[in-house]
Amino acid sequence: MIYYKTQEELEKLRESAQIVSRTLAEVAKLIKPGVSSLTLDRTAEEYIRDNGGRPAFKNYKGFPFSLCISLNETVVHGFPSIRELNETDIISVDCGVEKNGYFGDSAYTFALAGVNSDTEKLLRATKTCLYLAIDKAVAGNRMGDLGFAIQDYIERNLGYGIVRELVGHGVGRNLHEEPDVPNYGKRGSGLKLQEGLVIAIEPMVNQGTRNVVQLKDGWTINTADRKPSAHFELMLAVKKGKADVLSTFAFLEEEEAKNDNLKKIEVNQELLVS
Repeated sequence: MIYYKTQEELEKLRESAQIVSRTLAEVAKLIKPGVSSLTLDRTAEEYIRDNGGRPAFKNYKGFPFSLCISLNETVVHGFPSIRELNETDIISVDCGVEKNGYFGDSAYTFALAGVNSDTEKLLRATKTCLYLAIDKAVAGNRMGDLGFAIQDYIERNLGYGIVRELVGHGVGRNLHEEPDVPNYGKRGSGLKLQEGLVIAIEPMVNQGTRNVVQLKDGWTINTADRKPSAHFELMLAVKKGKADVLSTFAFLEEEEAKNDNLKKIEVNQELLVS
């Protein structure tokens, strides 16, 4: 069952999504060599609670942390740990918040200053394809149009692998709702998009094979060939003409630009709809 949201509900979802967005910015301030991902997790939980939210991931189906933190070849669902970051790491930070019964969800992959150009290119491409899909998330289009936009750019043009086993999703009074939002598809196929549909689009792109493996902890997903993976996620409401993006990278991008320990991940603006 797909639940279409009223404007009042959209504003409640936006509030939760904005807390997520600002939490990611707080995390961005701290990322540097020598910092543990467990420190980032604790900072995020404190910020979320101080702003009237609840960490949506913590205890979700037994997940023990407030953030999913995934380094290098880990695609998603990594556990924060005492392992300290180094200057060649990439770090995907996925955050969820519940406030007043409504959820927000967003993710960003940061690159520390020593990351090589090939990996930086992977991150730029993954961030770009997220915006390509957002451009298609308008009333009257179909779900396959979003997936095609990602797949055509990533696979046909760049030759990276798109993870199939994990997809985006609806968001509302539950963290994960129908419908699924695949990162691949055929134009003109699938669910017809209608106003009030709220979804999280989250391409997961591997530098090598699209195949993944799950670790024994039951959560952590790694690339099968141990090559790097990138993950970017934004949450939006389908509208006529242009999607209403409820979460934002703007806050964290400000911190990314100020943090000398991070590379700024730019998108290919020439490909995006003006």
